[in-house]
Amino acid sequence: MTMKHMLSAAALAAAVPGLAAAECGDVSITEMTFSSAIITTEIASFLMEQGYGCKVTRVPSDTIPALASLAENNDPDIVTELWVNSAGAVYDKLKAEGVITDLTKVLDPGGVEAWWIPTYLAEEHPELTTIQGILDNPELVGNRFNNCPDGGWVCGIINNNIARAYGLEEAGIEVFYHGSGETLAASLAAAYENKEPWFGYYWEPTAIMGRFDMTMVDIGDVDLEAHEANLDPDVVDPKPSAYPPSLVYTVATTRFVEEKPEIAELMSNINFGTDEMSALLAWKGENNASTEETAVHFLMNNKERWAEWLNDDARARLSNLLGK
Repeated sequence: MTMKHMLSAAALAAAVPGLAAAECGDVSITEMTFSSAIITTEIASFLMEQGYGCKVTRVPSDTIPALASLAENNDPDIVTELWVNSAGAVYDKLKAEGVITDLTKVLDPGGVEAWWIPTYLAEEHPELTTIQGILDNPELVGNRFNNCPDGGWVCGIINNNIARAYGLEEAGIEVFYHGSGETLAASLAAAYENKEPWFGYYWEPTAIMGRFDMTMVDIGDVDLEAHEANLDPDVVDPKPSAYPPSLVYTVATTRFVEEKPEIAELMSNINFGTDEMSALLAWKGENNASTEETAVHFLMNNKERWAEWLNDDARARLSNLLGK
């Protein structure tokens, strides 16, 4: 039996007596285009189907289409991973109108954007863990800041304004725009594998941040007013600000929460540390694994953790798998 079949419905139906009697009915859940959300959907679908007897329909979607569908059709029931900063005013409107309910912060502390150096560089030169230390020692980071790709990436605009605020170029540090997200990742991987200097922007959860041990550079506190201003490429007098965490929620329609409170409670319990999700994505890449196999990897190695997400009946139905 292959790894991905170990948790198949057929195997568990034979192993878990009375599973068919636990019928929660139909549930629709998003299957977003980004890997972390797909993994969460895979894990949640398995628990709903095998623990609660739900018939789960996965709806291919993304942030904006999911919100549009919620506004127009009050569907799907569950949006697994909603990035609030991308959802904007539509999310606020749907919440204010009582269409949707936040169930949990599915990534904690959320989506993380920051400036980083490799940890081996931080250990050799602790002064580089602050922006002032880097400004004082530009040669130790290779005299380069690795920025987002040019051509529409909002992070590139923000980073350029932070760089202007701190005077990176005046300190002898080139602000280098990569041609794509792939080349930004490749520059980090190449530097890390050769234990060379690297200084730049990256975000998580991502596979590369799970693969490599990176240290966040202290670029000051979060200043929301300055951060908002830094979205403008032509801001006259940019001020420094760290990136605020991007809130990432699992949301459900309020109707669904009222009709299926046990499933809403389950979904309220399913959450991951942002670095934990990065590690899962790294495992997926390193093992050339499918999303299903990655979900199996999590489930098989975190039984006590996800057992706590379940109610007593669902835990009993999955007791054979849990070994209890």
